[in-house]
Amino acid sequence: MSRNDVYQPVPGEENNPRWHFLHPSPSAAESVPMKSVDGEYASPLFPQPPGSRFSDRRHVDYILTYHRKAGGDQQKPPKTRYSLVRELRRSMRSSKAALTPKDPEINAQEQIEDHHEDDQQRRRNNYEQQLLEAGLELETHEGRNIPGVVFLKIHAPWNVLCREAEFMKVKMPTKKTYEVKQGSNIVEKIRQLIHKVTAPLHPKVSVTQPQDKKFLSHPFSREKQHLFDLSDPEKFFDTKTRSSIVFEVLKRTKCTEDKYPMGITSLLANGVYSSAYPLHDVNVEGVNAEPNDRKLLYEEWASYSVFYKYQPIGLIRKYFGEKVGLYFAWLGVYTQMLIPAAIVGVIVFLYGCATVDDNIPSMEICDHRNNITMCPLCDRACSYWKLVTACGTARASHLFDNPATVFFSIFMSLWAVLFMEHWKRRQMRLNYIWDLTGFGEEEEDHNRADYELEVMKKCEKQRHSTTKDEKVKLTCTDRLPAYMTVVAMMSFMIMVTFVIVFATILYRISIKAALHMSNNPSARSNIRVTVKGTASVIYIVIIIILEEIYGTVTRWLTTLEVPKTDKSFEQRLIIKNFIVKFVDAFTPLVYLAFFRGRLVGRPGNYLYVVGTYRMEECAHAGCLMELCIQLCITMLGKQLIQNNLFEIIIPKVKKRLRKRKSFTDPKHEQELNSTMQRHEKDHILGPFVGLNPEYMEMIIQFGMVTLFVASFPLAPLFALLNNIIEIRLDAKKFVLEMRRPIAAKAKDIGIWYNLLRGLSKVAVVINAFVIAFTSDFIPRLVYQYTYSPDGSMRGFVNHTLSHFNVSDFEPGTAPVEPMHLGHKVEVCRYKDYREPPWSSTPYELSKEFWVILAARLAFVIVFQNVVMLMSDFVDWLIPDIPKEISVQIHKEKLLMVEHFMKEEQGKGLPTRDSYIQDNFSAARHSSPQPRSRLTHT
Repeated sequence: MSRNDVYQPVPGEENNPRWHFLHPSPSAAESVPMKSVDGEYASPLFPQPPGSRFSDRRHVDYILTYHRKAGGDQQKPPKTRYSLVRELRRSMRSSKAALTPKDPEINAQEQIEDHHEDDQQRRRNNYEQQLLEAGLELETHEGRNIPGVVFLKIHAPWNVLCREAEFMKVKMPTKKTYEVKQGSNIVEKIRQLIHKVTAPLHPKVSVTQPQDKKFLSHPFSREKQHLFDLSDPEKFFDTKTRSSIVFEVLKRTKCTEDKYPMGITSLLANGVYSSAYPLHDVNVEGVNAEPNDRKLLYEEWASYSVFYKYQPIGLIRKYFGEKVGLYFAWLGVYTQMLIPAAIVGVIVFLYGCATVDDNIPSMEICDHRNNITMCPLCDRACSYWKLVTACGTARASHLFDNPATVFFSIFMSLWAVLFMEHWKRRQMRLNYIWDLTGFGEEEEDHNRADYELEVMKKCEKQRHSTTKDEKVKLTCTDRLPAYMTVVAMMSFMIMVTFVIVFATILYRISIKAALHMSNNPSARSNIRVTVKGTASVIYIVIIIILEEIYGTVTRWLTTLEVPKTDKSFEQRLIIKNFIVKFVDAFTPLVYLAFFRGRLVGRPGNYLYVVGTYRMEECAHAGCLMELCIQLCITMLGKQLIQNNLFEIIIPKVKKRLRKRKSFTDPKHEQELNSTMQRHEKDHILGPFVGLNPEYMEMIIQFGMVTLFVASFPLAPLFALLNNIIEIRLDAKKFVLEMRRPIAAKAKDIGIWYNLLRGLSKVAVVINAFVIAFTSDFIPRLVYQYTYSPDGSMRGFVNHTLSHFNVSDFEPGTAPVEPMHLGHKVEVCRYKDYREPPWSSTPYELSKEFWVILAARLAFVIVFQNVVMLMSDFVDWLIPDIPKEISVQIHKEKLLMVEHFMKEEQGKGLPTRDSYIQDNFSAARHSSPQPRSRLTHT
């Protein structure tokens, strides 16, 4: 059925008394011409109409805005006697002004601007005429409180809503309800028990229907209106659905004024319109505010006082749409799953605190009787030092480097799998509740305007070489220059990150040498803390600034590729942003975990970079402590700076600047704000930029929680505390600070699930290498069961230290103050497994080194395979679809067919048999769903 076809009633349907109310006569259903509230068509009954209504009280479904210069004519009303007089006077004034001499350059510039303004107005007139032909009703309103901004109100009448809902296959609830039987297995009973126990934690949101009842839903059809409850047509399509339908019409309608047709996206990009958005509900703040969904969200969701409560996911979906609802549902599940991970992480940390006094290696380091002299940490400026001075670092390192961290790494790997499985089941439950089980199987995504423009240009070039029936599309050859640019720019941005990390390394090396040369005792006593802390903070600040720049570059690169659909554009953009942000966040962590201290060399034969810079060494307790500090500072720094600066301060500053720009008189800002209409208040709010930044922030956090969790067991606790604040912060932003987004449908979180699954797999490998190569877990095991005389850890510190004869220093590298300790040093110690200077092969790698290396590699292989096997077993054990949901989906299909047959019984409509046949064939040939343990017989 064509979208513009006039609806013909089903035989017998026009006898229904409700038919004449829902379908008035053609003259009454005709779309009203576009009006101007400030012009001659303004209704005298409503001189200042509410922002969410037309002047005659019709509902506003969408808003388009554009700017116009002061004094410029936009919608010209029909000429009357008075308008002709005004036009004559205006022409006389313009003729007088023409006699005044004017700068030719200024005059030419004004003519160009006027021509551009006329060109934009011509496009608007053409596009709005196309909207009128599509059945939409328009009304302009020039902002009296916001000078220079014109608001175009759009209303979709009932016949357009029905036509587009049928075309979009919008599922609407029918009159039929059925009882939802709860599962009787143990898991379901436990879930119901938990739901009752946690009843005080649920938001106080009124439920429109009982949980044990559900409406049957069916794609809306004008020929099957008898299936739906149309007693109140004003409320049949809610505001979310109405705005989605209007947006679909806006995307499909083209401006044909120029050589190439332009849709709403191109018109916004070219400045023909400045913004497009649906309206929020009425005000939420104040005692006298009307009850509405937005006010309820503000009170029960976007408030820090309800941080301990669950989110009203159903109401979020009702107001913002399924895509936004799925994001907050996923964020809620992720935050809930962090609770057990945080508890276990705290227990592991407390275990380290409780056993630190019993740890023999740290006790040996802190024992003054050992009197071990260590080699200098840098050339010339650094002198010899006593191992006992590293006592504090050794004790602190045991808090995170103990046998419990191995258990915690295995636990977190299984936790990641359980989180993914739990989310899949939760997602399927939401799909059933929200009637999304069949969504996406027959959906066809629209081509992007940029893609169609490039295809038109290609058609013109190949006009004589292609036939009419041949379909033209962009190929990989057409996109080859763009792909090469993408590869080059992505490689450049990654190299910039590597250069910054290398610069940070040089900073640490030079600052450490400078502090060693300082005469200030306090500076010399806190060298490690000062160097690590300042370097980490500097790196975080630089990276956060670069990420903002990289975000703009990746969007430009994605635009160059000219993706065919919005979904393809979003996926390509997400992959580019993820690669850049992942490299930015984890490059310093990878360096600390796997490279620092391994590319050093040995005393007398150190490795130098950029001339005289000696590579960094790990502390005696290992690099795990430094990795922990870097991860802690990165998590806290990024979360605090991004949450406070980019999500609170900067949006408020932008909103304030928009208000300053909108209001001509700041002194009367408060007064004007109280008289502003709904569409004017929404215009001042920030535009909705999508969910990608929110998802990306959480994905990077998930990586920090899982990838290097062996070095920082408190990472889940920090993530949990951050997410509790993040949920309410995002809620307040969606409800109060941003324009209402288009209610987009989605049945899953898309490519983000694949990224999460990939990170959980990589986390197993990285944690295996961290435990094996970064911590001292494997060397301790090898020493205890191979080299220890009594099977204990006594003598482990001495076993890990090699000897060096100070006479073997290279010229110019020996300490300037060799008597710093008060006595002459002949042999110093350094951490490595090498032969002593008195052996036949001095300073060569010893046999212990190769034994420990073999043990480390064996541990990586065993750990990786065991954890992967356990993860796959858990994945297999838990079905993706809950059994009761699978039963209800099957039951709903049968009930829908039965209800359809009963409703049409006796009417003799020919669509009955075809409907039954279509439903059974669709059920038989439907795309395979995720697996379930249920088998139908």
